[in-house]
Amino acid sequence: MRFLTFYLVVLLNLGFFSNTLYANYLSKKTFVVVLDAGHGGHDSGNRGNGYYEKTIALKIALGIGKILEKYEEIRVIYTRKSDKFVKLVDRANIANKADADLFISIHCDSFTSSRAFGAGTFVLGLHANQRNYEIAKRENSVIFYEEDYEKNYDGFDPNNPESVISLTLMQETYSNQSIEAAAIIQKSFVNNLGRKDRKVKQAGFVVLKYTYMPSVLVETGFLTNKREGSYLNSKKGQNEMAKAIAKAIVNYKNELEKGVVDQQVFDVKDITEKISKNSNSIRFMVQLAASKNPIEAKPYNFKGLKNVVRNKEGGFYKYYFGNSNSYKIIQKEQKKARRAGFKSAFIVSFKGNQKIKLSEALDALK
Repeated sequence: MRFLTFYLVVLLNLGFFSNTLYANYLSKKTFVVVLDAGHGGHDSGNRGNGYYEKTIALKIALGIGKILEKYEEIRVIYTRKSDKFVKLVDRANIANKADADLFISIHCDSFTSSRAFGAGTFVLGLHANQRNYEIAKRENSVIFYEEDYEKNYDGFDPNNPESVISLTLMQETYSNQSIEAAAIIQKSFVNNLGRKDRKVKQAGFVVLKYTYMPSVLVETGFLTNKREGSYLNSKKGQNEMAKAIAKAIVNYKNELEKGVVDQQVFDVKDITEKISKNSNSIRFMVQLAASKNPIEAKPYNFKGLKNVVRNKEGGFYKYYFGNSNSYKIIQKEQKKARRAGFKSAFIVSFKGNQKIKLSEALDALK
């Protein structure tokens, strides 16, 4: 299983899988969710209005798990189930060893102004503004509680903005899926609880860097806001937050698996005939994704895109959209595919029925 997961990671990084097609893999095994209650032990987290972030985060995480454990197809793993300190890198390692499909880190926010309120979701990325950086800086400062933190985190310095850039590279593989999961959680906060929509944001969180799966950090609200802090510290507030997040996780899982079906294999000529009957012509197509098992090339399986064709290459089925001898036209088709949701769609080129390097194809057109 670990080797298969590693191989999938490589393929994802190369842009071969879309969210929908990757679900074909997820649907064949138990969906593993790792719930990470932020802080713990001698790390109390923020103490807005005298509350303990570590305690509230733990109660919400346990509440989420209690709900999800009722689903036979979902396996729940916790980074901590009691008031103990767990290193950030160890939290990620727990998720990686479990071969998890989703990592959710639960926190409570704080701000210099007591007027700030609302729940927010974060994925790993470059902070777009100072506020996002300050949130990440605060959460990342946990590493100072650890011995040999410079060794554990490759010299990462939470106080150095430039250090954040190095964080984004590893999780880039799962960026789209992380954003999708975060958006579903954010939507659940707004629709089910009427919470202020603070949108999905990106920032450099150490705990998300080392996970090898879609990962989201949730700031459930501001303890520094008197009303919101009281709500989050209450049993009612914790139960409602747990239900909203659990519902979002189930919805995310269902979205991944929607519309994925195994069908009969197309013959290889189905695609080669579409590429060209002239062995010397240069043609371009847009590769949408690849999958281990065949998926019928119908619009409902490809976000409404029509005329998708499939070809078996080696041990994988590859799916192509568009077919033109004009590079400008195929660039427009690529944009269309990306607007439809295939963010990693890329252009491939053929000479006759043989795939060639894009640079070679472009040189031939000069």
